[in-house]
Amino acid sequence: MKTKTSLILLAALFGANSLFAQQKKAAGTDQEMNTFINNLMAKMTIDEKIGQLNLPAVGFDVTGPILSEGVDEKIEKGLVGGVFNTFTPQAVRKLQKLAITKSRLKIPLLFGYDVVHGHKTIFTIPLGLSASWDMSLIEKSARIAAREASADGLNWTFSPMVDIARDPRWGRISEGSGEDPYLGSLIAAAMVKGYQTNSLANKDAILACVKHFALYGAAEAGRDYNTTDMSLIRMYNEYLPPYKAAVDAGSETVMVSFNDINGTPATANKWLLTDLLRNQWGFKGFVVSDYTGINELVAHGLGDLKTVSARSLDAGTDMDMVGEGFLTTLKQSLEEKKITQEVIDLACRRILESKYKLGLFADPYKYIDEKRAKTEILSKQNRLDARKIAEASMVLLKNNNQLLPLKKNAKIALIGPLADNKRDMIGNWSAAGDWKQAISVMEGLKNMAPDMNITYAKGANLVDDPAILKQINANGAEITADKKSPEELINDAVAAAKNADIAVVVLGESAIMGGEATSRTNLDLLPNQQALLKAITATGKPVVLVLMNSRPLTLSWEDANVPAILETWFSGTEAGNAIADVLVGNYNPAGKLTATFPHSVGQIPLYYNHKSTGRPYDGQSNEKFKSRYIDSSNEPLYPFGYGLSYTTFSISPIQLSSKTLTEGQGLTATVEVKNTGNFDGEEVVQLYIQDIYGTVTRPVKELKGFKKIFLKKGEAQKVTFTIDAALLKFYNTELKFINEAGDFNVFIGSNSRDVVESQFNFTK
Repeated sequence: MKTKTSLILLAALFGANSLFAQQKKAAGTDQEMNTFINNLMAKMTIDEKIGQLNLPAVGFDVTGPILSEGVDEKIEKGLVGGVFNTFTPQAVRKLQKLAITKSRLKIPLLFGYDVVHGHKTIFTIPLGLSASWDMSLIEKSARIAAREASADGLNWTFSPMVDIARDPRWGRISEGSGEDPYLGSLIAAAMVKGYQTNSLANKDAILACVKHFALYGAAEAGRDYNTTDMSLIRMYNEYLPPYKAAVDAGSETVMVSFNDINGTPATANKWLLTDLLRNQWGFKGFVVSDYTGINELVAHGLGDLKTVSARSLDAGTDMDMVGEGFLTTLKQSLEEKKITQEVIDLACRRILESKYKLGLFADPYKYIDEKRAKTEILSKQNRLDARKIAEASMVLLKNNNQLLPLKKNAKIALIGPLADNKRDMIGNWSAAGDWKQAISVMEGLKNMAPDMNITYAKGANLVDDPAILKQINANGAEITADKKSPEELINDAVAAAKNADIAVVVLGESAIMGGEATSRTNLDLLPNQQALLKAITATGKPVVLVLMNSRPLTLSWEDANVPAILETWFSGTEAGNAIADVLVGNYNPAGKLTATFPHSVGQIPLYYNHKSTGRPYDGQSNEKFKSRYIDSSNEPLYPFGYGLSYTTFSISPIQLSSKTLTEGQGLTATVEVKNTGNFDGEEVVQLYIQDIYGTVTRPVKELKGFKKIFLKKGEAQKVTFTIDAALLKFYNTELKFINEAGDFNVFIGSNSRDVVESQFNFTK
């Protein structure tokens, strides 16, 4: 219902002075929006204003223990501002029609959903997307997701998640972009742009919602919903930048996190939501709680529901997701003067403004178009793009003796519980995705290499551990034990491997083992999978390990004993085709890790941009009184930025245009990168800088730039980075964003560990 005729019919239906006719006449300036909202709010009762702050859940699934009740009646009474978990044009039309035809003021609803890495066409999980180091592809994934979601009735996504995460025990590390604030900030901005386009008035634009504000990725012990505790200087330098980048990119909404900050849970933290987000950063949109986040403040110990609801609203939380504490208590708190009319009005205004910017007052059915849904969703082009993006996200961790790529006519044993599996390909947080649409690795290899001689053996159940199986099956894993015993499964796999030239073993996690509420204390491959892998390697046949997982794993044994390892994450709808493309060399892998892989859980948290101690360990001496372990190296198994290729690259020494940098004048750092191998390929050339001396301690290195280049075999290219004074800035203990004169190390390399080095002096 988007034609001129349909808008005229709407105006006739609701009268010449209807909200729809009024916004249709407006040109969209702030002044016109303010006038429109002022006129509307002048007609609203206090109940209707509070109703705009209410976001109940109605639909196909929930992410918490509560499903809202009596929503239809509340919509008719004007007591609902938006709906969570409802999509499809038919379902959305039903609820929007209630608001437009039954409520007194006919205020349209928002429709939100967790479109995290695709809507129906599912992309690689976000941690994998970040491994592409390709902002154009990442933005494209969000753009496609927005097109599909908006065609399916949705106008709001609870994404991007930009939490810096340095603890892979935390299941939600899969939803973000890893450990680095510089890269995370670029990805946050790209995702917001992809969702919202250049104008929310566009029919395929949806509201972005940056989450979880703030510091959620630093939950203690890697346990979901747990407390956080850090200094302000660390917050500003390491954890806050991606949120700010999303706000600066224009994110219309922000979701508040579950954890506490400086002793106050984020949902009721006025310093966070008002002083920082609005006053310092200038955020103009609205803030929504996480699922029942306001109600959970009671368990945090902040008071009863009425108390915490008033406190959350006053702090700057504008919309209550599912809990309905606002709806049931705010009017009484107003009467008791625990909150003011002004704070209710302000929250209501912010939500109405977002609806106005989306054009919902002009056309409340803007996102309801069954014809568009048929052409936009799971289109051939969307699937092709998903495949390309998945390929770019895969990371080659090891490839001894050029075992990969496989010959397309090779005789292989395809082994493992994830080798012919569709259910887990789309990963966690693929809420609207249909795993039946996914391509398995078996299917992908048959598609990409029809002449390949493939023998399949399951080898093991995906999960045998009863405790883990009970937990994940309760949440939809759908894992059933094979009729064969574990020993029989392994024997079948060993026989297949012995009769093949190469064994390709596909192992990892169930998709349900990642995402929200999936913290782990052990990051090894599960014992039954380890037993299978060890049995296959014992045959003496070359082994390729294909990993599917939602977090960094501890792979010390695998790295020492398996000649080739390919990290594929959970690659989405086109997983099998993309993995096959990489395995047979149709695509030369170029992904780079954005989260460090440790040797063991005992090293966590482990990240590249740590600070030096007063007793740093050089990794070689046996001196006791150094910052080191006695039973392990300090170093990671695979560092940040790491990833191999089927070809090899050399990087020349750094050529600096000057050894001195001054304020207002930049210098350049140039290296020559050469493809020294036998394949054409891409390399991500990475720039790191170290502030050697400062008034506060500084990291041993920080990512400050990167360039992804393509080189044909034998080709060389000069890569130049510009370094200016702004690149050297950081927050000091007074939270002033400054740079300081002194000496700096500059590193350029293929990852954070393997670099060439030079030095310059910055003079102010």
